[in-house]
This record gives sequence, structure tokens and C-alpha cells, in this order.
Amino acid sequence: MNSTDKTTIRLIIVAALGYFVDIYDLIVFNVVKKDSLESMGYIGDSFKAMEISLFNYQMMGMLIGGILWGIYGDKKGRIAVLFGSIFLYSAANIANAFVTDATMYGLCRFLAGIGLAGELGAGITLVAETMHRTKRGYGTMIIVTFGALGAVAASLIGNSFGWKMTYIIGGIMGIALLLLRAGTFESSMFKEVKESTQKRGNFFMLFTSRKLFLKYLATILIGLPVWYVIGILIALSNQFAEAGHVQGKILVSKAVMYAYIGLSVGDLFSGFLSQWFKSRKKVVYGYILFSALVSAIYLYADNLSEEAFYFLIFLLGIATGFWALFVTMASEQFGTNIRSTVTTTAPNFIRGSVVPMTLSFKYLLPSQGITHAAMIVGCAAFLLAMISTMSVEETFSKDLDFVELS
Repeated sequence: MNSTDKTTIRLIIVAALGYFVDIYDLIVFNVVKKDSLESMGYIGDSFKAMEISLFNYQMMGMLIGGILWGIYGDKKGRIAVLFGSIFLYSAANIANAFVTDATMYGLCRFLAGIGLAGELGAGITLVAETMHRTKRGYGTMIIVTFGALGAVAASLIGNSFGWKMTYIIGGIMGIALLLLRAGTFESSMFKEVKESTQKRGNFFMLFTSRKLFLKYLATILIGLPVWYVIGILIALSNQFAEAGHVQGKILVSKAVMYAYIGLSVGDLFSGFLSQWFKSRKKVVYGYILFSALVSAIYLYADNLSEEAFYFLIFLLGIATGFWALFVTMASEQFGTNIRSTVTTTAPNFIRGSVVPMTLSFKYLLPSQGITHAAMIVGCAAFLLAMISTMSVEETFSKDLDFVELS
């Protein structure tokens, strides 16, 4: 194995570990929110109001951070984002263990959200630009497959330790990873663009050009089914279980764990299938159809056992396991001068799409009931994702050494 191969492998490992810690921190609030808020005196209706507010602070941070880190990655480099983002959310996590009121809690979640936003996009961009065009799918597959298991770690640690120690463990993992990243190298493609006179990180370029805007919008919408499933079907799994007369008590924290185990498995298979068929789009088509089918079964199956319901949740995770392909396609669609901007903002805008989807779901709920309301929102998400996949180009083996002209 030559030095280039070793460098690439190390890069994939540190990016995968980074996404693992990223997902850990993304999920950990939902795992420990009850214990942490109750320790501050928030119970009943005040707890419900505060948990929504704190989650929104985190998501707001991710939306803002996605833009900031994306632009920064195209202006200063992918490595700079990998170091800066993990330092910020590690520090925010540790600080989170010592909050004593909702104001400080909200600030920590907001800062953690900003930090979280940069990790995946920078890692995927760097790996995509470093690996050979026919092999880079393996690299991004490993990053997302391993990273998704961070949700499992968050669930297990959160249920085994107190909420303060759970936050501290997440912060320590991030700081340890920061040290491991010493010696990682910048993308040669970025170095070439940096030395040129080409403008980099122009976020508004994506909106002033009709062609770029439509491609950017389509790139984002491809990921809608993933966060429809996570943000509605899984987040409200206890309510869907009650509506479907499931025999047993369904815990959302346990549902999240099974869903992310499935998502990890799904990402592993989608990556291999993409390499096998030498196509991103064909595999995404299959996953969208599969996720629509499993979602329908999940919503309309009746009187299932607790074990069968959790198995359906696991299948939902597998069916939405094209997250790696979604982010890889985002990276491959655009030129080096705005690649980090797109790859970092796209997944965070999709995470933010949970807000309009949940608002639509709540609007339909009184007239349609929980099952039909969820299916209507889901049909819209699946249809938009399918149309968007059709509209973008096939990027498998595409040469990424190009720029977008302003």
C-alpha cells in the first residue's frame, strides 16, 4: 500500500469518526431532554413547550451553520471546516453539562447546531475530491454507514449514564477526534482553485443563475423522504403505534435506535449497489420506492406485536439508507468553487425541511387523522424526491475537477 492510499484511508477514517460524533450530538438531546429539563423544573406543559423550543434552537443553528461552514469551506478549505466544526460542537456539548437554566441550555444547543452543520459536508467533499472517480462512492459509503451508528451510541449511553455525563462523553469524543485529525491533507482540487482568480464560496450564485438554482433545489429535494421518515414517522412512533393498536409500549428513544441501525445498513447496501450498477440515480429510485412501500405498511398495518412494529421501524431505516448517495450526489453536481457550500447546506436544508413537513402534518391532523395526514405528507415527499432525481444528471465516475462560472 503506497503513501497516497494510506492518506486516503486515514482521511476516510477521521471523516467517518467525525460523522459518528456528529450524529451522536444530533440525537443526544432527544435522548436526555426529559431528564435534563425535569432537573431544571420543567414538567408537564412547560416541558413540552421547552423541548420544542430547544430543538428549534438546535435546528436554527444547523441552518445558519450550514451556510457559514459551506462558504468557509470553499474560501478557506475543507480541512479548516473539519477542525473548526468539531471544536465548536465539542465545546458546546461539554458546556451543556453545566447549564442550570433554559437560556443557557438554548445557547448551547444553538452553538452545537452551528458546529454540527459543517461536519458531514466537509468530510464528504474532501473524500470525493481525493478519491478516484470510480471508487469515491466507497469512501462516502463508509463515512455515512459508520456515522449513523452514532445515534445508537447516543441512545445506549444516554440510557446508561446521567444526562450531564452523556453530554460530557460526547464532548470528550469530539476533542479526542480533533487530535486524530492532525496531519490530514487538503484536497488538491481545492488548492488549484484557491491559487486561481476564480471566486469561491459565492452562496448567492446558486440563486442568481436559474440553471444552478433549479439543480440546487432538485439536489436538496432528493433527500426529503429521509427526514420525512425520521422527523415524522420515527419521532412520533409512539403515537402511530397507538393509532395502529400495537400490542405493547413503544419508546421513541428505542425507535430512533432501531431506525438508525437500519439506516446504517441501508447506507452500506446503497453504496455497494451504486458501485455495482455504476449509477447513483438507479439506486436512489429503488430506495425511494422501497421507502414509500414500507411507510405505507407502517402506517396502515393494524394490531402488530411490539417486536413486529420495531422491525418495521428497522426496515424504515434501511429504506431511507440512501443518505450517503444523496450527499455524494450533491457534492458531485457542482464545481469545486462552490462544492463545499452545496454539500454542507443541502443536508442541513433537508434537516430543516422537517419544520414545513411537521407543520403540514399538524394542519392536516384534525381533518384527516394521524395516519392519513402522515400519508399525504409522505406522498408529497416521495413524489418530489422522485421528480428531482429524474431532473439531475448521473454523476457516477464524473470528473469533479471543474468550476462553476459566475
